[in-house]
Amino acid sequence: MSKIVVLGGGESGVGAALLAKSKGFDVFLSDQGTLKPAFKNTLSDNHIHFEEGQHTIDEILSADEIIISPGIPEKNEVVKKIKAKNISLISEIEFAVRYTSAKIIAITGSNGKTTTTLLTYHLLKEAGYRVGLAGNIGQSFAKQVLDNSHEYYVLEISSFQLDRCKSFSPDVAILLNITPDHLDRYEYKFENYIASKFRIFQNADLAKTCIFWEDDQVIQSNKQGIPSSNFSTISFKNNHSDAYIGDEKITLKTGEIDLASAPIKGPHNAINMSAAILAAQAVGISLDKIKELLPTFHNAPHRLEPCGLSKGVSFINDSKATNVDAVYYALNSFSHPIILIMGGIDKGNEYEVLDPLVKDKVKGIICLGKDNEKLLAHFSGICPAIFSTDNLQVAVQKGMEWGSDGDIVLLSPACASFDLFKNYEDRGDQFKHTVKQLTHGN
Repeated sequence: MSKIVVLGGGESGVGAALLAKSKGFDVFLSDQGTLKPAFKNTLSDNHIHFEEGQHTIDEILSADEIIISPGIPEKNEVVKKIKAKNISLISEIEFAVRYTSAKIIAITGSNGKTTTTLLTYHLLKEAGYRVGLAGNIGQSFAKQVLDNSHEYYVLEISSFQLDRCKSFSPDVAILLNITPDHLDRYEYKFENYIASKFRIFQNADLAKTCIFWEDDQVIQSNKQGIPSSNFSTISFKNNHSDAYIGDEKITLKTGEIDLASAPIKGPHNAINMSAAILAAQAVGISLDKIKELLPTFHNAPHRLEPCGLSKGVSFINDSKATNVDAVYYALNSFSHPIILIMGGIDKGNEYEVLDPLVKDKVKGIICLGKDNEKLLAHFSGICPAIFSTDNLQVAVQKGMEWGSDGDIVLLSPACASFDLFKNYEDRGDQFKHTVKQLTHGN
């Protein structure tokens, strides 16, 4: 009996362990942290051996194959020992796809993955397809493969998951954009991160559909990394692209979509929406049906989410904007003056790309974090007003103080949240709660 070791006992790890057990493998799960009680019960009920609070190296290195959590980096000592023994090291995605005949739509990119994934899933589900939602979102892909009989899966895929995919070959592969992010995981080499993102196309052939935003200079410069000639492109510039985005509409080969009635706003969301539409068309959904279903879509929280209005000042929660490019998109989405709340744990950010937009649109920057020195040094002199705090309530109060009728107070941090919050969701939720308190729900 072949042995599978699962490293990491979160949602995806436990799902992978359950699928592996059902396929007759000897399974051992190891987590250096503490497992949730519900996950421990599930593993015990299914007679799966596990450990928590440690990694027993001998047990791990006795595996024939290892399924690893995307959160465990290459520099981890256990990973180094696994590689030294040449044991196959794969992601939950790579493992689970072996056991389903469903068609796969996979979506990656530095920004916009979740919105595009949710919209694509919405279109398929509401069109009557039996479809699962997984990857970086939803339930474990492996557990859904075990439990369900979906005919399609829409997967949000991170670079970390792609790093451990070898034969994964989605039927529809979408690459939205590539901007510097997570460089601490890639030896601070942008080219390594680019190569990781292009793995979404690594096994594409003429039977696959490859969708990408062709205006992205990084994608254009590396287009030779897309082996399929079955391209579907999105562009603001090329009116011969498969989805040409103008000021008022998206023009497709099969018709047009009016942007004024779009369920998500801003140029970046026009790209996301175009990608979802092209994916839906690739699996057979008509444009008329897509037009019928688009207005019923509601985006996930923390993505340009309106969360309050006081004395004409609008508060927008964009806590999911954890890199500079996401903030660029956010600033581009508004025509009114902006008071920008940003900061947190810097991931090697370069802020110069924001300078023209800050000069043009931002009347004040509120730096929210334990260490705001880099932000203060960069934007002092570029922005007419700048303020520093490590207190969310003080930040929101300052936004109210600076704001006047028609202004927007935008939380779009460009940074990770872990200095003051549990995660970006916690940051966004606390922002919404604070806004509600200070505006008395108005």
